[in-house]
Amino acid sequence: MTATILYDCSDFAKDLWISEFERQKTDLMDLRISPDTGPLEDIEYLIVAGLDYSPLDRYPNLKAILSQWAGVNHILEDKTLPAGIPVIRMSDLSLKGGMIEYISYHTLRHHLRAKAYEAQQKERLWKGLSVPFAPQRHVGILGLGALGSTVAQALAHLGFQVHGWSRSLKTIEGVTCHAGPGALKDMLQVSEILVCLLPLTDETTDILNANLFAQLPLGAYLINVGRGGHLKEQDLIPAIKSGQIAGAALDVFKTEPLPQKHPFWDHPAITITPHMASWTRPETGVEYLLNVIKYLESGEHPGPLADRKLGY
Repeated sequence: MTATILYDCSDFAKDLWISEFERQKTDLMDLRISPDTGPLEDIEYLIVAGLDYSPLDRYPNLKAILSQWAGVNHILEDKTLPAGIPVIRMSDLSLKGGMIEYISYHTLRHHLRAKAYEAQQKERLWKGLSVPFAPQRHVGILGLGALGSTVAQALAHLGFQVHGWSRSLKTIEGVTCHAGPGALKDMLQVSEILVCLLPLTDETTDILNANLFAQLPLGAYLINVGRGGHLKEQDLIPAIKSGQIAGAALDVFKTEPLPQKHPFWDHPAITITPHMASWTRPETGVEYLLNVIKYLESGEHPGPLADRKLGY
């Protein structure tokens, strides 16, 4: 039998993805590119990326919705999402590898005092600065899903003392795992570098706020690669000014692109990147999505399935 797939995408790299789908598709797949859907009753698998896609409830024979993005909260919150239709998140190797690279880079930049050395270079100042040995530096990871667990292991391999926090308790080699609201404070109070990789839910919106910053060690560093909604933006600069937070690397923002007059642009302790910490490469992402469809067609569990109750 032929699986009928509709690709409905507004992602910036849409053309690259379409070319890769055309290259990797097989004779057992009928690939259609929106808006050329053909009869809506034919569509069995819907692949979406971006925020601009057609209503999800217009395909009467839909079997599953696959996201080109790792984040699926916008899909789960969509009022047109049909009941009972599984939603599958992206979890390919390039997504994980890119996140490891980004977080390792910013962790090491802060750990090795790169900004201080760059400032010294401008002054032609030859002066060594004290830096703790990696096993003496504690890094906390908020969120131990597929990406968070992978990043935590990578940082542990670099020698850091890695702590992770999640809703339910995880077991990860080389990582001290904490779980539940009562254990969050225990992790925060030792996290000299804090990485946010949480899903965005009602409970995690604005979780990076003045109250949380106050629970971190003095001079802690923040890396937010989760969602812009995690950071209460107006609380960050005062925390930096007080010295409670040394600085931050931010890849996600509540409004994207970041408005030209936003104060983060000019702050010397804040590093801004344009939501590029990690994106899925078409060659690996298409392979992942098509393999998920093969699993679904054979009746196997594809994973990772989004949980509608949890919101991610």
